[in-house]
Amino acid sequence: MRLTIDTESDTYEQALAAVQAAYGPRPVVPASWPEAPADTRSGPQDLSGYDIGDGWTDQLLFRVIASVAPGARAVLRRITDLGGTASYDDVQRYFADHPTVTIPPSRIGGTLTSIKAVQRRIGPDAAGPLLQRDERARFYRIDRALAEGLARACVLADARPDLLRGEGAGPVT
Repeated sequence: MRLTIDTESDTYEQALAAVQAAYGPRPVVPASWPEAPADTRSGPQDLSGYDIGDGWTDQLLFRVIASVAPGARAVLRRITDLGGTASYDDVQRYFADHPTVTIPPSRIGGTLTSIKAVQRRIGPDAAGPLLQRDERARFYRIDRALAEGLARACVLADARPDLLRGEGAGPVT
């Protein structure tokens, strides 16, 4: 038997009706079959919703991590791993030869533009910049409490890459 569903013109109901016509209605599940296990994976709802500084919460920081472009996420993670402070040169050198996220030194600034855009959309009102840039000293800085929150968000991001922009098929919530 051959079944063809045109995903551009057929509605969900038409597709379901075609499948049921071809294979019959949903089969009765035998009572002896076990229930499907509940999804017990961690999610953003498991992070703290308490203010850790300037209106930021662990949940909001995860939403930033999940929403920024993958290159910006990698830069945030690198600065977080370094304790919240890194020189421009260190970040540029690290990503110039990175095996999976190569960013030419001239493109680091452009890569980080999604952080500011996402913060405007997701971040708390009137919060200072999440990633601060000191042009004179050539340093990136993230406040200590926020760097710790970003570290917690990164742990969840490692466990649930399906929640990240550009990493999986799941939506960002």
